[in-house]
Amino acid sequence: MTFELQHTDSKTNARAGLIHTDHGDIQTPIFMPVGTQASVKAVHLHELKEDIKAQIILGNTYHLYLRPGLEILEAAGGLHKFNGFDRPMLTDSGGFQVFSLAGIRKIKEEGVEFRSHIDGSKHFFTPEKVMDIERSIGADIVMAFDECPPGTSDYEYSKKSLALTERWLDRCIKHFNETEPKYGYSQSLFPIVQGCTYKELRIRAAENVASKGADGNAIGGLAVGEPTDVMYEMIEVVNGILPTDKPRYLMGVGTPINLLEGIERGVDMFDCVMPTRNGRNAQIFTKHGIINLRNKRWDFDFSPLDPDGTSYVDTAYTKAYVHHLFKAQELLAMQIASIHNLAFYLWLVGEARQHIVSGDFCIWKAKMVEELGRRIN
Repeated sequence: MTFELQHTDSKTNARAGLIHTDHGDIQTPIFMPVGTQASVKAVHLHELKEDIKAQIILGNTYHLYLRPGLEILEAAGGLHKFNGFDRPMLTDSGGFQVFSLAGIRKIKEEGVEFRSHIDGSKHFFTPEKVMDIERSIGADIVMAFDECPPGTSDYEYSKKSLALTERWLDRCIKHFNETEPKYGYSQSLFPIVQGCTYKELRIRAAENVASKGADGNAIGGLAVGEPTDVMYEMIEVVNGILPTDKPRYLMGVGTPINLLEGIERGVDMFDCVMPTRNGRNAQIFTKHGIINLRNKRWDFDFSPLDPDGTSYVDTAYTKAYVHHLFKAQELLAMQIASIHNLAFYLWLVGEARQHIVSGDFCIWKAKMVEELGRRIN
């Protein structure tokens, strides 16, 4: 994998670039739909590729390891062959999922012992094992195994957690470099900057990650309950240290406004379950604000779902019809809203890229942020 920085905004740190992988190129800034269990929830493959125009999607090491399991994934020829998505993919290391199992996991220097949320079976993840699992899954970009401390962690816990993450990173890099891809195409390992909301720890973590010379770098442990201004401050601190010639990935973020604020601060890659999860709960995002399709005001609104939208669902269905589907608890409602939201997120980062290239990102972004947070109830 290589990264080509093509444009940098003159008034902000926003960037437009191109990531080259063996499964195709990715124009940045980019949003990556989350396909945790080899599927982007409620979305068919052809919709993902042709309508939403996803350039890269995510899978999750923890979930795919448990189900369908590595034997099946290897027999299929890796995740690309298993789910049919022939464009780039990225796998999270599963660290966030494992550490969210607070009552059923134990952290040791060697790794983490945890019980499956499916059947209670016992498992043990080490940095080396996670690298092996990610080799078997076969994503183009794989994440290092890290500890994800709660957003409310005190300084001492955060400091110890970061030290463990840094030792694990060295083990991840060593083992990754000692192993080969399994399916004939290259893979890239991204380290993750942790450090909770403590500036001193974030600086230390970013300096350590920058020194590894990885193909790209990630910022983790944000959007976990801290105020948004603190999140933005941490992004600025970290991106001031991470190398400019490598892509920067902000993990698990966020709202449309979060994306634009992250782009302004030099972030290139984003992922979040919000467009699909919120969509399944009747909330859609538009360039003019947020709509709750369960509200009664849509009963007699026969206008298109989103006249400015880019997906076929935006003009194929009316607000009144999709409102009815949600009231009737029809599965189609969740599909329509998920497709709309993902298409909107991909449109938004695509527009941001165009305005970075044309030189008026700052003006465009300010106008968009005013609109995006509005509630159209």
